[in-house]
Parts: sequence; structure tokens; C-alpha cells
Amino acid sequence: MIIEIPTHSDFSIHNIPFGIFSTPTSSPRVGVAIGEHILDLVEVGNTGVFDFNLDVLNKSYLNAFIALGKSVTSGVRRSIQAWLQDDNGPLTAAMFVKQTDATMHMPIKVGDYTDFYSSIEHATNVGKLFRDPENALLPNWRHLPVGYHGRASSIVVSGTDIVRPKGQTRPDPEAPPVYGPCKLLDFELEMGFVIGKSSQLGQTITTAEAPDYIFGMVLFNDWSARDIQKWEYVPLGPFLGKSFASSVSPWVVTMDALMPFKVAGPKQEPEVLPYLQCSEDYNFDINLEVGLAPKGQAETIISRSNYKYMYWNQLQQLAHHTVNGCNVNIGDMMASGTISGKDEKSYGSLLEITFAGRQPLTLETGEERKFLQNGDELTLRGYAEKDGKRVGFGSVSGVILPSNS
Repeated sequence: MIIEIPTHSDFSIHNIPFGIFSTPTSSPRVGVAIGEHILDLVEVGNTGVFDFNLDVLNKSYLNAFIALGKSVTSGVRRSIQAWLQDDNGPLTAAMFVKQTDATMHMPIKVGDYTDFYSSIEHATNVGKLFRDPENALLPNWRHLPVGYHGRASSIVVSGTDIVRPKGQTRPDPEAPPVYGPCKLLDFELEMGFVIGKSSQLGQTITTAEAPDYIFGMVLFNDWSARDIQKWEYVPLGPFLGKSFASSVSPWVVTMDALMPFKVAGPKQEPEVLPYLQCSEDYNFDINLEVGLAPKGQAETIISRSNYKYMYWNQLQQLAHHTVNGCNVNIGDMMASGTISGKDEKSYGSLLEITFAGRQPLTLETGEERKFLQNGDELTLRGYAEKDGKRVGFGSVSGVILPSNS
């Protein structure tokens, strides 16, 4: 093999995820993560092995490359897998860059972003905290994938600092609202999928057609200002409490790479309407974890969950999103909503982990957390592993900075 790939690397030969990177001597361009290196696809393309317009590889986003279609992008992935194992192939050591020597950029130019609410465990936990413990789910929840249209402009790549948002809150329900920095800043453990094919206005995408429209997935942290959100969300839902930032991992893992990890989802009761029924399983066994590190201190793993718990899968989310004729475009991002598991060790937000701050979390440093403090670094990680094959996402992280004065 041209380069060594560590045994437990997220970026094995079974993965081949795409991203955008630059170095001190090269502009942003398309690359592939392989072990601890990045394969520069511009340099590969210069050897004449690709039969498409090489300009798409010299872009600041993956959108133009994705627009070539899965027949091309999947072919590129398969070719790279073969070339990595062929000492006489077109790849040379000079085409690889160490990840530590590169800067990663936002992989997708996101035109539109939708955030779903598709974990029944999370929805139940939130319903018990704020509504009725006996009837935690709202009447529509088991009938459709609940979602809202979010803010695409504030989706940022891993490593981007997160400035604590300011806004209106109402800490005392008997007093007027106040203005100031968010005091209840939270994370949300999510995954996102990237649209890889556009549809037309008025067109609906069926669950059977949906796989053709999904290019790949990323880790997704939907930062949340719980106190701002609580005051603003009635009656129209999330706004400033969500739109200040969402973070994504820099490598887009293709659905081709994730197919070996498909599993059945939870049984849906009552039976869903025909347009939401699926002829195939489309949940994925992806291990997820969340680490929290106070400034200058060691990290504590505060949650371990799994994407397989999702009640509503991607095919159902996309079918519902377009059932009214809403069109989608290449690069649109669809986030899963907070992913929580069956027990307290697998909850996907501090809101749940600390029971809305009533039961503080004790870190390995001895410090307590109800919600995130300035200087905290929050990191999400994810990988799938089966039959000796590991396909991972790397990580997505962000450090909390104080509010701007």
C-alpha cells in the first residue's frame, strides 16, 4: 500500500470520505482522508486518470464535485480504493499531505438547512421535562418527522470558536424579560445528511427514490441557547436560540461507505401513512460519543449514544420534506435532531443529562456543569465498525467564547 493506515483509523480504505483542505502552498481543493493523510485529488487528476472536468476539484466546496452524480463520485471512490492497493497504480507519495499540515474548510456550500426532531427518546425526555410526564409526545410526533427550517449561514466547520449568544430571556416568569448573554448554553448530538441531487419545485421524492438524493453524512452539533429558546419559541418554534451556530465535521462520509452498517430501525406505532413507509431498512449502526473539556483541563466523556436509535430515518425525513412539493438542492443539509439513547449515559444534550440543570454533571476534573461555560471545548465523535471494517467521521469540536460586548 502507498501509505500506512493505522489499524483503528476512522479513515480506512473502506471509507474514502471527501472534504475541502488547503496547505500553506495550495489553495482550497477536494481531498480524501486516508489514515493520517489527505490524498490531493487535484494532483491525482493532473495524471489524466479522470474523465470529467477537473475544475470541480479546484473548488472551495464539494458541491460541483457532488453535482457530477453518484455514477461519477462513486466511481472515483472505488478507483481510489483500488489504486491504494496497487503499487503500480497512478498514486505517488507526493500526492499525500499529512492531516496535521493541512487546514480543513467547510465542505459544503449549504443553501438550505432543515433540523428534524427524530429521536423518540430525546422527544420523550424533553416532553417529560417541560410538558406532561404521562403524555410526553405531542399528538403529531408518531405520525410525521417533525422539523423546522434553520439558518444555513451560521453552519461552520469543526474548530470554529462559538461566541456565546445574547438575546432576550425571562428567568422570572412573574417579571418582564431581560436582555443579556445566554446562561443556559447547550450542545445537541446530531448527524446531518447532504443532498446530492436537486429536485424540481412541485416534485415529491418517495422513500424509494430518496437514496438517490442523499450523498453522504457528517457529524452535526446544533448549539442551543436554552433560555433564549424557551422564551421565544411559542408559537413559531426555534429562532435566535438556534441560529447563532451549528458545527459540522469536515469530512463527508458517503452513503456507499455506510451501506454495510445498515440496520432495522425501531418499530413505528401506529403504522405510518403510505408515503412514509419504507421497503428497506435505513437506520445505521454508528457509535457516537461526546467529550467536554474545561479550558486547559482533561476531557470527560459525558455521553455515548448511537445513530441507530432514530425513530424516523433519512428516507422518511426526505419524503416528508418534499411531500408538499418543496424542492431540494445539491448541498442542502438535513440534520437528525438530538440523538439520545435508552439510558442516562446516552443522552444527547446537557438539558437531558442534567435534567434541565437540576442534577449537575460532575466532570473527571471535579468541576460541575449544568450547562456550558466559557472556555469549554465540546467534541462529538462517531464511527461504524463491523466485520473488521471501520468507517468513521473524525470529530467536530468548538470552544465557547464569551459574548461580544
